[in-house]
Amino acid sequence: MSIGIIIADDKTHKAIKGKYYLIEPTYREPSMYEGSLFLRGLPDTMKGKRSEVMKDINDFLKENCVSRILAYNATFDKKHMPELAEFEWRDIMLLAGYKQFNKKIPSCAECCKSGRLKKGYGVEPMLRLLSGDYCYEETHNAYFDARDELRIVQLLGYTLEVYDEHASIK
Repeated sequence: MSIGIIIADDKTHKAIKGKYYLIEPTYREPSMYEGSLFLRGLPDTMKGKRSEVMKDINDFLKENCVSRILAYNATFDKKHMPELAEFEWRDIMLLAGYKQFNKKIPSCAECCKSGRLKKGYGVEPMLRLLSGDYCYEETHNAYFDARDELRIVQLLGYTLEVYDEHASIK
């Protein structure tokens, strides 16, 4: 029903620009997050049919020389947005949720043999862990989700080359 995008500098990971999209007619249907669709602090919003929105997203990313899309649990997003298949996808969770990459994961945390946390590796608990702000609560708005995911990238501090090597998804 909505998509949020933030383009960040590939070296500093600082936000450069963003866009917010509402897909018609889906965003008008009742949902548990409908109250989060129109919040303060959102960039200009484009409302349109899915085909129009996806074309605008493709154009926006290409105009800004974007070749990689970083997302938390990127497999989910890539699956639901096949129109963006030509971009390289990187999964932030593959670094954030694994003790070998995330030094803030306590040694007492329950992890799988792979090093992935067994629980508590969603965006909200991960931001709490990385930032030390244990009162943080997600807004569940697509644009603010993108902002949260960028914050995780910033807090982890890895270069895009590390994401290329360890977080690439097919």
